[in-house]
Amino acid sequence: MQLNSATHANLRLTRTAALAGLVLAGAGFLTPAWAALPALQHQGSVAYVSGGIGIDESTSFKEAMAKFPLSMTFDQMAQGKGDYVADVKVAIADAHGKPVLDTTAQGPYLLARLPDGRYQVKATYQQQTETRDVTIAGKGSKHLVFSWRADAAKK
Repeated sequence: MQLNSATHANLRLTRTAALAGLVLAGAGFLTPAWAALPALQHQGSVAYVSGGIGIDESTSFKEAMAKFPLSMTFDQMAQGKGDYVADVKVAIADAHGKPVLDTTAQGPYLLARLPDGRYQVKATYQQQTETRDVTIAGKGSKHLVFSWRADAAKK
């Protein structure tokens, strides 16, 4: 059986379309896990996202940390064991004391895109507040860990 040039062109087009379909179908496997984060929230000039409940979302947050100027992790220590916590009230103020972010973390991670500058971060969990000063400058990411002691809340 002999194929004419139109048939050859149709076969090439079909093979190209099939190959493109395979590439697009496989693209999900090549997409960084952090692309599946919850939607960014905005407050003034600050974009942020919080969450990290469950292994898939937790993994996504850990992979995305380097893409944000500021990342935070929240946990509570009890009997020598640390457990992640959520519902942490987070307040960030600039060097002049002006609030730039006031939110409640929906999980053990909060990632924020802040402009370069000095900030004071207050994180409150079960009526216990911890404060950290942080400077955001240039490229890179700062990571803050807030850890509360379960027995301190009972005092």
